[in-house]
Amino acid sequence: MAFESFGVRSMCTFVETPDVKILLDAGVALGPRRFGLPPHPREYKALKERREIIIEAAGQADVVTVSHYHFDHHTPSFTDWANLWSSAETSERIYGGKIIFAKSFKSMINFSQRRRGWLFRKMGGRAAARLEYADGRSFRFGGTTLRFSSPVFHGGEGSELGWVLLTIIEHGDEKVLYAPDVQGPASDGTLKVILGESVSMAIIGGPPLYLRDFRVSRETIEHALKNLAVISSHVPLVILDHHVLRTEDWREHLGSVFESSMDAGHRVLTAAEYAGKPLSLLEASRRALFDSDPPSREFIRWTRLPMRRRKLIKPPI
Repeated sequence: MAFESFGVRSMCTFVETPDVKILLDAGVALGPRRFGLPPHPREYKALKERREIIIEAAGQADVVTVSHYHFDHHTPSFTDWANLWSSAETSERIYGGKIIFAKSFKSMINFSQRRRGWLFRKMGGRAAARLEYADGRSFRFGGTTLRFSSPVFHGGEGSELGWVLLTIIEHGDEKVLYAPDVQGPASDGTLKVILGESVSMAIIGGPPLYLRDFRVSRETIEHALKNLAVISSHVPLVILDHHVLRTEDWREHLGSVFESSMDAGHRVLTAAEYAGKPLSLLEASRRALFDSDPPSREFIRWTRLPMRRRKLIKPPI
């Protein structure tokens, strides 16, 4: 539904079995600043489009999940057109009347996400038909099993960004694992969990190459790529996306991953490639977008408003 390869920050995925329709992590966002620049109008057009697609998918879904409480993975109930294209109405259209399986905000969670989780229960979650905290739990829908891991690190061991839930969906001989924000995985514990599931498809948030030697050490990135290469040799189809696509030269760093996959007769694809669409790495090419397609004066004036005002006014795109 929405990924970096479609031009936005997200890992929103729709999975349908004969028994249940599941919308995973119904959030979408833009990076507020990259290369010293705000999002380009083309990024806002992609954000609007993907938000509409998520709302449409939610209308079909029986279940909506929340792996953790970052805003590119869930939709809050406040108005923010500048970063999230969200509002109270948007949140209700996504979560209203649905079964919600969410990360607990009471344990294995950092401070900011605990607060967001509490607000989600109080606001968006109250419109749900049913809100369950899913950490380490399993649910059955006819012949489909929907399982959630115990919390794993958002990135490497001891990550300050907290924990996330992995989701495993199994029907017949098909088994899909959804691993958001594991950043590779950078954690060997998370790698062990993923390999232990023996899945036919894994949807994985790759390592944040753009943060190397800045917020994430080179050693952590290299270890994440090593773990990802192991996964690609064990899993027939890996959908690799999210943080890893926030830099234009991402393929140059993944040689060992593609090699391991090909040696095993497997595939590694971005979400866009899997959907048969061209890559649209808008955040990664933001600087070039501002050079080749300068925004209107009206848009530039809007970007100079204080953020508290920008959130309440849709960008002139």
